[in-house]
Amino acid sequence: MSLADQIFKAGVVGAGGAGFPTHIKAKSEVEFVLANGAECEPLLHKDYEIMVNYPEEIVNGMQLMMNNTKAKKGVFGIKDKNHLAIEAIQKFTDETNIDMCILGDFYPSGDEYELVYAGTKRLIPPHGIPLDVGCLVNNVETFYNVHNASIGKPVTQKFVCVTGMVKEPKSFFVPIGTSFKEIIEFAGGTTTSDYGIFVSGILMGKLSFDTSEVVTKTTAGIIILPKDHYLISRMNREIKDMNRIGKSACDQCSYCTEFCPRYLLGYDVQPHKVMRSLGFTKTGEAVWNQYADLCCACGLCSLYACPEDLYPREACVQGKEELRKTGQRYEQPKPVKVHPIKEGRRVPLKQLMKRLDLLKYERKTPFTKDEIDPKTVKIYLKQHVGASAESIVKIGDMVNVGDLIAEIKDGKMGANIHASISGKVSHVSEEFIRITN
Repeated sequence: MSLADQIFKAGVVGAGGAGFPTHIKAKSEVEFVLANGAECEPLLHKDYEIMVNYPEEIVNGMQLMMNNTKAKKGVFGIKDKNHLAIEAIQKFTDETNIDMCILGDFYPSGDEYELVYAGTKRLIPPHGIPLDVGCLVNNVETFYNVHNASIGKPVTQKFVCVTGMVKEPKSFFVPIGTSFKEIIEFAGGTTTSDYGIFVSGILMGKLSFDTSEVVTKTTAGIIILPKDHYLISRMNREIKDMNRIGKSACDQCSYCTEFCPRYLLGYDVQPHKVMRSLGFTKTGEAVWNQYADLCCACGLCSLYACPEDLYPREACVQGKEELRKTGQRYEQPKPVKVHPIKEGRRVPLKQLMKRLDLLKYERKTPFTKDEIDPKTVKIYLKQHVGASAESIVKIGDMVNVGDLIAEIKDGKMGANIHASISGKVSHVSEEFIRITN
């Protein structure tokens, strides 16, 4: 069986982003394979912990992908501050054609456009992907899962970090479909009774108050903050209120654009112009929304650059949606060229955390091999880019950990789904399967 088939059979998807099916990447031919170990979201340390504790498996998964894609070289992106992770990885890369790309502690160094440029000096074309410049990028946990797939082990667990206002911050493997309530309890419970949950990150994650939500293949972890924290009150506003505030208060200072990582890489992203769309008719919106089309929604404009605490990122997200609805796509007229002052406008992570009042929540999240034993799991059939998997089990069926319970059919893009615990299937729908032991 080919590596791509093994990966497809195991249900491996990108563990650090939207969940792109990894078997599709494995079928490509590239010059460079890059491992993304940057982990630039504040407070989360799960990539650091998996690199320190499972370096051999990660490097092996990376080499398997390099061999399969005929890559000439591997590039391992990791921050200079993570000395133990660098040492752990280098023990298995010293005699390989994998080079270390040591990154500064900036946000967002984990963006694939940033990583490809840092590791290869190649610039992905507007609207492009790393494959367009001969590169393949995967998160370090994805490479760990590629290694497991090569030995017949499907994706049934997710490596997560639980931090913030919990009694015992930690990183650990958890069965997919486990509730947030259970993983919070596994971390000793919260130190406050009134809190919000940031899922997979402060800047690029989402805010939730629902502890019944469950871990998926793309959940990086959860961060518990008190409900009266500035970030929670800010992000909990309705979009109409965000727009109203922006329409009345934006003075077009352009700081949001001047600090935009994509703009500094040479892409025509100009959030301050997108903000103008809030005060125009539909005709005017089309004119200004074009400058949102290449936005990566990193959130730096809204949460760091704007001196008036407005919402340019949210305006860009809406702008992109408007363009999609009308079938428009902005074609950048000038070639991509890195801004000469890019390095001088990088945002140090600690400076960002200070601005967001997060430094007091920064804590180590050591890896533990202890495991959660959930009595029930809710496993979504769409945890990835592409089509939903189709259930192949019915209510009352008994399944074991690793059994295939939903599959991708008819050559559609997607990923297989496996049982994460042993037990009885107690619910089946087009949305999810529940297993109870």
